[in-house]
Amino acid sequence: MNDVQFSLEELATLREHGVVLFADRVIFEAQPPMSAQRIAAIEALCAGPLPEALAALWQQTAGGRLDYDLSLPMNGNVESVSWSELFWDGSDGYRDLQGWIEHEQELAEEAAKDEGRPWSGKLTHLPFGGFEYLDRVYAVVEPGPEHGRIVAWKHGLPPAWTHALHEDSVSTIAPDLRGAFAALHLDEDPLAPTGDYFSGQALLQYLDDRHQAHGLDLDLMDKLVAFYCRAVVDWRTPLADGTLRRLPAIARAALHHAIGTDDADLVAELAAAGVSFDGPQQGSALATDVAIGQGAFAAAMALVRAGAPVARDALGNVDGQISPELTSALLANGAEPSVAAIVKCAACGAPASAHLIADACAQAGIDVPPAFVIDRDATLAELEATLLEVREGTHGHYLGAEGLAERIEHLQAFRL
Repeated sequence: MNDVQFSLEELATLREHGVVLFADRVIFEAQPPMSAQRIAAIEALCAGPLPEALAALWQQTAGGRLDYDLSLPMNGNVESVSWSELFWDGSDGYRDLQGWIEHEQELAEEAAKDEGRPWSGKLTHLPFGGFEYLDRVYAVVEPGPEHGRIVAWKHGLPPAWTHALHEDSVSTIAPDLRGAFAALHLDEDPLAPTGDYFSGQALLQYLDDRHQAHGLDLDLMDKLVAFYCRAVVDWRTPLADGTLRRLPAIARAALHHAIGTDDADLVAELAAAGVSFDGPQQGSALATDVAIGQGAFAAAMALVRAGAPVARDALGNVDGQISPELTSALLANGAEPSVAAIVKCAACGAPASAHLIADACAQAGIDVPPAFVIDRDATLAELEATLLEVREGTHGHYLGAEGLAERIEHLQAFRL
């Protein structure tokens, strides 16, 4: 599987089906090569020459789609960056390549005016990939030691997005484009996913369509998938040989799998191997936050038992029937009780946990009954309004109509 080679004929066939390989990664919906004239025109807009690897990429394809994971440190968080598109002229994305270049020119000119300096009219950072308006990937195109560096920009989200990045941030992906492509990986095997949504899903659907409707040979498709899956993070080997504790990014992938499969034994094995559970696992969320939010309660309990840190607002992440044992463990290890957490547990069908939190709130001096009524009624109103929209087909919700109705019923039936 680690030595997948393609003949020139196979590469040509893949090209006919909109697939291009570059720097050991798969680009699909790949556009025709960019013309030399267009490459030169873009270079003329830059403060320095185009990085060699970017020109080489465009000589193979003017753009396309990617389907990998990418995590970067940003403002103390571990942020997932969506690099799902290589911008191209005429795409139907949020903006096409020329649109993003013009957008960047406007920003650069505005920044120069704000700083009271003349603008050269040349770009120092060239946008060439990303996802809609939320994530962008740039090549540094000004002369100097940073030339060719690939950086990611991520849009900050409103405070209501718990554990998300709340201000725009930038992080380096790699010193060059080939290194940036090498940073693209798969946290999970797309052929054995742990959830309903996973990286690889879009590519596999695309290839299936090319096979079913356009005659892509099944053996060649399987060979391409095997090539693609070489990007799956191998955490099992370093776990077995005792080196995983020294590889934090790979250890995060292992913990991602443990939480995704709610595998308490794997959490214990990671702890025994010396893997640290400190620091963020996803965004600003600790591993315990992620496990609680995903309803991976066995993994969450194993994390607490292993000494993983518990955030003060951990109970705010509850979105399932959390056991009173886990609730007690969280309260005993730093989680603060709140009336909002009482309401959440009650709505999720975890009345015993709701009562534990209510008792802890009372011990903390909170007058629970009136505060609970206010929060409960507000939550009920929100759930009922959302349920109406879902039933009318004007709104979607991950719980669906049945799940929303169940939460309403739980909350209406709960008594302090």
